[in-house]
Amino acid sequence: MATTAEKSIAAHPRFEPVIGLEVHVHLLTATKIFCSCSTRFGAPPNTNVCPVCLGMPGALPVLNKKAVEFATLAAMALNCRINETSIFARKNYFYPDLPKGYQVSQYDKPLAEFGFIEVPSEGGKKKIGITRVHLEEDAGKSLHESFPDAEEKTAIDLNRTGAPLIEIVSEPDLSTPDEAYEYLTRLKEIILYTGVSDCNMEEGSLRCDANVSVRPRGQKEFGTKTEIKNVNSFRFIREALEYEIGRQIDVIESGGKITQETRLYNANEGKTYGMRSKEQAHDYRYFPEPDLLPLVVDENWKKEIAQALPELPEARRARMVKEYGITEYDAQVLTFSKSLADQFEQAAKAAKNAKRVANLVQGELMGRLKAKGIGIEQSPISMQGVAVSADLVEAGTISGKMLKDLYDLSFERGKDFPAVYEQEGRPQQSTDTSALEKVIDEILAANPKQLEQYRAGKKTMLGFFVGQVMKASKGQASPQIVNDLLTKKLG
Repeated sequence: MATTAEKSIAAHPRFEPVIGLEVHVHLLTATKIFCSCSTRFGAPPNTNVCPVCLGMPGALPVLNKKAVEFATLAAMALNCRINETSIFARKNYFYPDLPKGYQVSQYDKPLAEFGFIEVPSEGGKKKIGITRVHLEEDAGKSLHESFPDAEEKTAIDLNRTGAPLIEIVSEPDLSTPDEAYEYLTRLKEIILYTGVSDCNMEEGSLRCDANVSVRPRGQKEFGTKTEIKNVNSFRFIREALEYEIGRQIDVIESGGKITQETRLYNANEGKTYGMRSKEQAHDYRYFPEPDLLPLVVDENWKKEIAQALPELPEARRARMVKEYGITEYDAQVLTFSKSLADQFEQAAKAAKNAKRVANLVQGELMGRLKAKGIGIEQSPISMQGVAVSADLVEAGTISGKMLKDLYDLSFERGKDFPAVYEQEGRPQQSTDTSALEKVIDEILAANPKQLEQYRAGKKTMLGFFVGQVMKASKGQASPQIVNDLLTKKLG
């Protein structure tokens, strides 16, 4: 019998899901959105606080200009229309980590609207609308800890209170958990390219809530939605959506009704659980923040901010395919981060063959980095080192086997490729045909059975002989010359 999650993975004959995502992104400002307290992560609890972010009577907020610029830059990268005037509002609710009893956010007049992201889908590419991007302050954090008396107690850390956020709200255009995963992957990629956030999910710099409902196929009206909160990875968001879609279908098919509520996902059990009834907008009693003027981002300021907009991932991939003759897959891997893409392009322009550089980065460098558990920034081999190694292989100076050995030595010694190449005495692959012919004669004489098989028509044995010669020469023979000499002798 199929599990609930399995039912949701395959297209259901009677029901279709509707998914919308709300993503909160911490902006990389040095100070909070309305005060000068530090936003540094990991400080001792309740040390980065002041009367403003603690909501003390009489304390007045002052808007952080850099937060506005970062939010606007992100909205531009997401193809949004920047509204010249936006309004801050008070969102009223009571929770232990919200000392003021309200959150300063934007409601009916946000900073930006009407954007989109394109994601891969079954029919090619699908455009996912972005309803709005707005600025707001973060709340504090509840710490649930067990004490020696075995009781679990809750403490509050207000360091995060007042940290600047943007909330990115998608249209309900997502139809599957896989589309949601792709949307989040591309959203994170774009935000990282702009440099406005580190998007570190472990530190809470990127958080996502998912709204999901199901409806009979062909029906225009949405079904009753539930919101899944506090999911800390894209993989878990996909799993939570798969489960929740299946659960809602089961409820409807058994004659029940979906309750509009907030649910939590238990990754260990692979299930969602009801947390509380979902509030409506009117429950928050929004009204304009009386202590903040309307935010005006005029044309001159927009043009100034737009100058910091980098070449974004999709455009960069298309250009790199055209400029360097690499494949779309190569470009996808090499633009995984802006840092990697920048370094690759620097090396590709310095090397004689950009495609060979791309192959070495993916086939030799990144595999070793993954095995070591380090990123490109910690690589002992720089991209310039990759370019040097690519040129040596291109010129036939070293073989692929020699390159692998030199890369291994670079990682063992923690030194760049050119330094290790010099330390090893600038090794070169052998092109001495007379010496190689002698080695080949010895290999053929030592393997009469394989020689007989080759002459009987098993031409694949050529690879065996090449391997034996390369092994005998300790990888320093030129594979091309070995191939040529063997073909001549065996022919």
